[in-house]
Amino acid sequence: MSSLSVAIAAASCVGLLGCAGAPTSDNHAGDYHRGPPLTAAVLDAKAQAALTPDEVKRRLAAGNERFMRGELTPRDYMAQVHATAKGQYPMATVLSCLDSRIPPETIFDQGIGDIFVGRVAGNFENEDMLGSFEFSTKLAGTKLIVVMGHTACGAVKGACDGAQMGNLTATLANIKPAIEASQSVPGEKTSKNTEYVNAVAEANVRQTVTDIVDRSEIIRALVQAGQLKVVGAMYDLGTGKVRWL
Repeated sequence: MSSLSVAIAAASCVGLLGCAGAPTSDNHAGDYHRGPPLTAAVLDAKAQAALTPDEVKRRLAAGNERFMRGELTPRDYMAQVHATAKGQYPMATVLSCLDSRIPPETIFDQGIGDIFVGRVAGNFENEDMLGSFEFSTKLAGTKLIVVMGHTACGAVKGACDGAQMGNLTATLANIKPAIEASQSVPGEKTSKNTEYVNAVAEANVRQTVTDIVDRSEIIRALVQAGQLKVVGAMYDLGTGKVRWL
């Protein structure tokens, strides 16, 4: 066989292999998924309306159990993107700390369109957060607000030590009521005392739950009507478990 014939044959083989096995830009990522079937399901208006606050909490708790077992739901995220492009019907609103180690969608095993998430260092409420929660509940229909703190919170540690730096000083001032409520915890009242830090973090969650209801007439009315619940939770950085307060 001539050298030209060999080159043509080799090129043909490469082309056939490419067509058979290599993904192209026109192919959907799901076409190459080899694991469990991907779910593309999203909440719609009817499904959201049928949920109760307690059922939403059970779903989030079950999601956290799956997260801890390493059994996250396999999702077709692009299908969910397309399904929610013209509307969203989330079931819950989560207020969490800014901390990079506690992504709410992941630790509750939720997909695109399932939950609203507001994040700020120290997971406290302010006027902007309250307005956002009024939107997510009264207008967008979520049934549960979860205020989630976590162990070894850096914002709480900073507040315990009286840290001051630029705008962070005003941010940490929001945690002072929880510090005042935790003075009975044994030991020194600094970030070196793990028990104290975690007690302040939990007190901050409880205070924020109370403040959200007290400071928002809209949210309070939904709670009184039984259409909404506001609950607290603590996430353990060491185990991945969400403990409900």
